[in-house]
Amino acid sequence: MECETCVFYVYDEEYDDYVCTMDMDEDDYARLMQDPKAHCPFWRDGDEYATVRRQM
Repeated sequence: MECETCVFYVYDEEYDDYVCTMDMDEDDYARLMQDPKAHCPFWRDGDEYATVRRQM
């Protein structure tokens, strides 16, 4: 999965690890885990410089 580049994948100090902050239900999560080729429907690019590169 492409979690590492997602805007919803953030560091949680309490867990001392990265977590997904998207509030998805169990069915969505199960589908993502069962199919290795599945793409997360909630994924959004977390590249904060993407807009700047388009303006150049």
